[in-house]
This record gives sequence, structure tokens and C-alpha cells, in this order.
Amino acid sequence: MTKTIISLAGVLLAAAVAVAAEPRPLSVGFAQDTLANDWRMAQAEGLQAALAAQPGVTLTITDGHGETARQVRDIEDLIYRKVDVLIASPRDGRAMTPVLSAAHRGGTPVVLLTRLIDGTDYTSFIAPDDAAIARSAARYMAAQLKGKGNILMLQGVPTATTAIARTEAFLAVLKQHPGIRVSASKVGNYLRADAIRAVEEVIQQGVPFDAIYAQSDSMAAGARIALRKAGRDPGKLIIVGIDYIAEAREAIRRGEQSASFTYPTCAAEAAAVALAIGRGEQVPKRVVVDSVMVTRDNVERIQPIF
Repeated sequence: MTKTIISLAGVLLAAAVAVAAEPRPLSVGFAQDTLANDWRMAQAEGLQAALAAQPGVTLTITDGHGETARQVRDIEDLIYRKVDVLIASPRDGRAMTPVLSAAHRGGTPVVLLTRLIDGTDYTSFIAPDDAAIARSAARYMAAQLKGKGNILMLQGVPTATTAIARTEAFLAVLKQHPGIRVSASKVGNYLRADAIRAVEEVIQQGVPFDAIYAQSDSMAAGARIALRKAGRDPGKLIIVGIDYIAEAREAIRRGEQSASFTYPTCAAEAAAVALAIGRGEQVPKRVVVDSVMVTRDNVERIQPIF
């Protein structure tokens, strides 16, 4: 009888250990701005890859198609589904504050990926320092222009906090260089096609520019296409982008882009934060991901982000 009791206790203990070892199911929802942009597609794919090997984790990715209202509806749907962790990269930080703030206040952990909202109603914000990148870009371009010249600025999505920071910090540094001005500022929405149209307009209008500050490398690529169509050599201009994708690396190698700044998708960091939340751990309010300036001096040593 004693042996039977001991044996049964051992079985119960083993079962308890097995249950404890079973990962708790975790549902993660990612409301992406758009999947039409290659960087944002890479971000979604990176998050999917980082969570795929995690047992018990399910990931739902939505595509806002570059429309704020649609992204808001996607977020509302993920909240309705009661996801355990809500990740979002808000197209319009101000307009999307109410829905994300309500989710956070309602008990849903909210992870903001590369873009902020107004206020502090979120669990964690993960991104490189956009303002610091923009300041470095401005100082680099001012030095390359030797303190005198015209810059064409291609802005990203104007309502996104990334573009706002990349614009304001850049212009703040240029105030220290009175011989340099932004002769034109055009919205390119981080897209090649929009950047092509924007640069074509500037060329047709006869606006002078000696350099291009593109707030993404996709827009820098679009700018080069427009320049070639107009018979202008991209290698004769100072062109600076952000992201450091493979396309930018090749352009820097060819001498058709002066510099880029690495801008990781932060997908791995977002996955780590989501998993930590799932385990009931405290996570940092701010996660700063490193960025590096890339020129011909170090282009062979630094791998593109994708």
C-alpha cells in the first residue's frame, strides 16, 4: 500500500511539473500601417519569424493599407479578439492616441513599434532615436556642402512621429548653417513611387537643389530614378537616406548615395518584449535600438538591415 501511494504521488508530481512546464498560450496582434512598403513588410516578417518558434504563441498581423481609419479599425478588432499583447506602429500618432490609450487603460499591454502616440498610455516604446539620426544627417550634409547649398527634403508619412522627428531635428541643426537652406520639402510617404513624383515635380518647377535628404532609403531610390529620367547624375549630388537596406548599400558602393543610417525593424526587440509581458515580467518603457551612419568608409563592414 505504501509503495502504491508513493508511486501515485510520483505520478502526480511528474504531471504537475509537466503542466508547469507547458507554455501559457499567448496571442499577439500587430496592427501594421501598411505592407506595401518593403521596410514595413520586413518588419512584419521579422516579427513573424521571431515568434514562430515560440510554442503556444499565435500572431495576427493586420494591414492598414496606409489608411489611418483602417488601422484604427484593425486595432479595435484586435482588442475585440482580446489579444494578450497589442503591437502597433501608428500611421498618425495623434489620431490614433484615443484607441491605443483606451486599450492600455483597459488592461491590454500596448507595445509601440518605432512610432509614438500622444501621452504615455502604452506599455513599451521600441525604436532607434529618430531625432539623433536627423541631427547627424544634417551635420554630415552641412559639412559635405561646405556650409553653402540647397537641400531637397523628402519627408515620410507626415503624421507619423518618425517623420516629424526626422524633420524638426534636421531643420533645427540647419539653423546653425545660414548658408544652407531647404529649397523644397515634399512628402514621399516613405514610398519609391511617391518620391519619384515628388522629385519630378521639383525638377519641373526649376527648384534648385544640390543635395537630397530622404527620410527613407526607398525614397532615396525613387529620387535617383527621377534624377536619371531628367538626365541628372545622382552621383553629382549629396544624397542621404535612412534605413540602410541592400539597395542603399549598392548605391553607396556606386557613389550614387553619400550616406545612410541603419534603422533596424526592431522586430526581434518587439518579440522579446511581447514574450516578457506574456511571462508576467516588467518591461522597459523605452527601448532604444542602435543606429549607425554608413558611408563608403564603412559600407563593406556593415550589413544592410535586409
